[in-house]
Amino acid sequence: MTNSKRIAFYPGSFDPITNGHVNVVQRGLKMFDQVIIALAQNVSKTGLFTLEERQAIIREVFCDQPEVEVLVFDGLMVNAAENAGAQVVLRGLRGVTDFEYEFQLATMNKRLLPELETVFLMT
Repeated sequence: MTNSKRIAFYPGSFDPITNGHVNVVQRGLKMFDQVIIALAQNVSKTGLFTLEERQAIIREVFCDQPEVEVLVFDGLMVNAAENAGAQVVLRGLRGVTDFEYEFQLATMNKRLLPELETVFLMT
């Protein structure tokens, strides 16, 4: 992870992408050179939109922002973030219950990949 470009990895299902998600990305771009919206491929979950539809919708939402990339991943999020060259995981928090859950994930991610930081933004 020796990339001089500051890259944030924003994982989720984004089914559908919401104004809150867009807000987190826009604010993330003020701190990072690039935000990668990483669609988690979850075959055990039936969503509103297919993976391809979500990818297309997100690309359209951010069509004027080349610093926003959309990718699909499966497996461990930390591996996908590392492969993408990200230094930071970007997460939005709606409230206290989100924090409890996200804190546990961030702690485990830190154990798996100590160089990867997590940044929380209030939505």
